Amino acid sequence: MRGLRIKALIILLIMSIATIGCVDSNLSGDNNGKTNEEEKNYEPEYGGEIAIPISPIDTINPLLNKNESLYNFYNLVYEGLFTFNESHDVENVLVDSYKIENEGRTINIKLKDNVKWHDGENLTASDVKFTIDVLKYAARNSLYRDILNQYYNSIRPENIEHILSLKIVDEKNITIDFDRSYSNALESLTFPILPEHQFTNDAGESSYKEILDQKDDYTPIGTGPYKFVKYEKQKFIELESNDNWWREKPYIDTVIGKILEEDVELTSFNARNVDLARVSGRDWEKYADNKNTKIYEYVTNNYEFLGFNFRNKIFQEKEGKTLRKAIAYGINTKNIIEKNYMGHATESDLPLLHESWLRNEDETKYQYNPDKSKDLLKKAGFVDSDKDGILETPSGEKLEFNLLTNSYNSLRTDTADMIIEDLKKIGISVIPDYSNKDEDKASNEQIESDWETVISKTRSGKFDMVLIGWGLSEIPDLSFAFHSQKINDGTNFIAYNNPKMDELLVSAFNAEDREAKKEKYSEIQNILLEDLPYVGLLFRNDALLIDNRVKGDINPREYDLYTDVYKWFIPKELQNDPSNENDGTEEQE
Repeated sequence: MRGLRIKALIILLIMSIATIGCVDSNLSGDNNGKTNEEEKNYEPEYGGEIAIPISPIDTINPLLNKNESLYNFYNLVYEGLFTFNESHDVENVLVDSYKIENEGRTINIKLKDNVKWHDGENLTASDVKFTIDVLKYAARNSLYRDILNQYYNSIRPENIEHILSLKIVDEKNITIDFDRSYSNALESLTFPILPEHQFTNDAGESSYKEILDQKDDYTPIGTGPYKFVKYEKQKFIELESNDNWWREKPYIDTVIGKILEEDVELTSFNARNVDLARVSGRDWEKYADNKNTKIYEYVTNNYEFLGFNFRNKIFQEKEGKTLRKAIAYGINTKNIIEKNYMGHATESDLPLLHESWLRNEDETKYQYNPDKSKDLLKKAGFVDSDKDGILETPSGEKLEFNLLTNSYNSLRTDTADMIIEDLKKIGISVIPDYSNKDEDKASNEQIESDWETVISKTRSGKFDMVLIGWGLSEIPDLSFAFHSQKINDGTNFIAYNNPKMDELLVSAFNAEDREAKKEKYSEIQNILLEDLPYVGLLFRNDALLIDNRVKGDINPREYDLYTDVYKWFIPKELQNDPSNENDGTEEQE
């Protein structure tokens, strides 16, 4: 439980929003999910069962859920009006069509005609209104508001509160009004829709409180590809395929969510007690030679960067910008990815999700070029007067900075060590403000205390440079990091202040349509690359390990690990005995 509490703390402190990233085009599909020998071609067939790990949960009520693994599992049961595609743009799910009007303040939505709840009732506009009313009620209630703040998806008070009102036009048409021109209006409607009739009494009255109070006796009813069968507390959740799903019947008949402690998930996968496991870090290459396993690597929303403290005069004005650019050209990010991340990361200058529709381009501007770094420093007047290899300012101050990061994150400390070596080569001395400690031997208390120290130092400005990360949201808004009003809030801890950036961030938030939003983000990117408040490094890659008997179009994303699960299948010959395909091979330990 302490590990879960630490994770929740980190999510809150670094503004992780549930998030979920898209798949890198050169990582996805059959080329990524591979084994050592050529695989037999199978045709999709119906039947079979897969087991998916779920970390321990307090409740199976989706609105009271703070569990990331249950959120991904429930994507099989529930659907929203919209979801995110591989470009992090919204696409219709339960919506047949929509129209944005009234300068971005109003969305007219027509629902699909052929959608039914798992109990056979039709999806109607009343269900959408009921769901939104429940969320608005929860956002105003202090007890539920705290829960929504930690939700892994778009159900967050700041998103829901922009919904001003909802009018039912008829059974399939609704009009949603927002309190302002709101460019993330569609993105904010990705939460799961709930059936009003499930929470309506004999008098025909529906209750917000009833759904929010159902912690233990909740029965999930959705519109998705799988429907709830039973829940055995702290053991498993069983789902079966929805034969009447509006899209098409899933191939796999049964999905079992096995509730496991996080530290035994991989052990259970190795023993083939579950059919998949999510892995992070650097060590999943050991599965590459395992014939029982396929590896599906994808780009996460976890963004790593080097931030500067703009309270320090040396990082200000024209000379400060030149210094920041020299540092950017002086860091060998590709080397960091190859040697520290074992290739399992994706280089990025910008804190915009990989392959996002809002990006101008995915190419990085500041490629490693130490000669260019030295030339920029020389032109800015930094010289090595003592001939000791460390440059000085025109006033005689050494280019010497401290670098803060969290000691018990070996990926970060190892990256910081490499940055220190890179910058030394261009005449900048960097002193580590961390200890290289064995993360595996650290107690939860040590890890938590260390992270709290990092947060305290960044928010109080007690650093020169900091190596840290954000868990970026699928709902784009960079104001938290770069708007001057967020300096006092602590999320703009680098104290970056650019009036033009402030203006653009507000304009992007209030854009009247999708085209205007993209135009504003194009200008924001240009300023970020010119001002360099961060030296952007990379997005971390994770992987989904899947038992090789599971076939099909497997394409995990950060936002939805089980994207297109209805296309997965298990060949008939492997449905009863998962060992048939790989007789004689050893298990990966």
